[in-house]
Amino acid sequence: MKNVKDTVEKVYGSKLPEKVLQIGEGNFLRAFADWMINRMNTAGVFNGSAVLCQPIGRGLSDMLNAQDCVYTVLMRGIEDGKVVENAEVITSVSRCINPYEQYDALLEIARNPELKVIISNTTEAGIAYHEGDKPTDVPPTSYPAKMTVILHERFKALGGGSESAVIILPVELIERNGDNLKKYVLQYAKEWNLEPEFISWLQNELCFANTLVDRIVTGYPRDEIKGISEKLGYEDNVLDTCEPFHAWIIEAPKKWASVLPFEKAGLHVIWTDDMTPYRTRKVRILNGAHTVSVLAAFLSGHNIVLEMMKDEKFSHIIKTVLQNEIIPNINLPREELDGFAAAVLERFSNPFIKHRLLDISLNSVSKFKARCLDSLLEYTERNGKFPEILCFGFAALIEFYKGKMEDGGYYGVRDGEKYEIRDNADVLSFFEKAWQEGDVVKKVLANTDFWGKNLCEVNGLEQKVSAYLSDMEENGMRKTAYILAEEV
Repeated sequence: MKNVKDTVEKVYGSKLPEKVLQIGEGNFLRAFADWMINRMNTAGVFNGSAVLCQPIGRGLSDMLNAQDCVYTVLMRGIEDGKVVENAEVITSVSRCINPYEQYDALLEIARNPELKVIISNTTEAGIAYHEGDKPTDVPPTSYPAKMTVILHERFKALGGGSESAVIILPVELIERNGDNLKKYVLQYAKEWNLEPEFISWLQNELCFANTLVDRIVTGYPRDEIKGISEKLGYEDNVLDTCEPFHAWIIEAPKKWASVLPFEKAGLHVIWTDDMTPYRTRKVRILNGAHTVSVLAAFLSGHNIVLEMMKDEKFSHIIKTVLQNEIIPNINLPREELDGFAAAVLERFSNPFIKHRLLDISLNSVSKFKARCLDSLLEYTERNGKFPEILCFGFAALIEFYKGKMEDGGYYGVRDGEKYEIRDNADVLSFFEKAWQEGDVVKKVLANTDFWGKNLCEVNGLEQKVSAYLSDMEENGMRKTAYILAEEV
């Protein structure tokens, strides 16, 4: 069977200049950013390629280069109520370098006047300061130190004007990722005693954008690849799978939208001067719907999100909590929020993604605080009554954390079988003790380390959550959830 690189004509180099340097060659960026660049090229609005760079010594550069950096993105999921499965061959990547073996090539890219964009995904731990990094290291250890060297090389070659400026788009999953990257780059620049003019260029001409990305990328489908290859008619050793949904929120001056004209290719990218409402939208709707439902669904016998969504009672609970208890508290147009919520429900029902509820349950206490608590409290303040489903979800969290320490772990019991509850050690020891001593709801709500405030001071909340927890203890989770579904 032929390789994917032999199925298309790839044009780059002098015809498609390397306008993008991408630090990170993994599954996510290849099915997200490089797919978007490919879409813009197809639409004839960008006409540029991306050169990829491994952030660490071991990576995919050899495998990608063996295929001339041509690969397939297979998008599978539900759109407008229908199952879709679309394959696109990506030709927007020119090459992939390993800076631990090709450091001079990285510096050469930095000096390229046609470079306009730097994108990165170096994991959440990548944007961090590493003491001892020097500009003479080949390369420095940390990503911010590498970025400082790249930008300084560009400054030396092209000067510190606006023409040499680039937009930097980190997609690492930390809040204010661009601000944090800029902070560390400036720290290295000052620590290394680099030119004041360079520091001024960093501060005034470059754009370190804060970004928020949204797409589930499931990577190389090892268990399905034989059938997929037969269906496509070629082999692809770096084929990438993902859902159809995509969104990129970029907090940056609108002038940079002309450099990356995503909208002209029909891509769902929003340029904004404040990404806060969009972060709130994602955290409360997408993540919040997970957190408020998955623990109860697991204790009701379900194991993956798809099973939960096929259960009409739980599907109704999720739709209702979004429409009635979460969305009304978010400061964005209702039509936009309803559209996002509809997409979320389709994503939860994606038959190609087996998302385990126990995996989502990791660190559920901090997740509930970040994703659900504000919705609960704001609804209560706005309506003068408690949101039924959010309070039910709060009680389900307490019930899920009912367990015992044994064999080096903390375990609950579902239908006579143990399941592991995963969270920080202090959280687990707290719940074990609280359940042993009794009055567990009062103890949980009063834990200011969990919630940042004493929730027992919210008049009536303890009684509301306690009532749901009593029903769960007496009647079981499934019956309690099903009764709730009939009532809301």
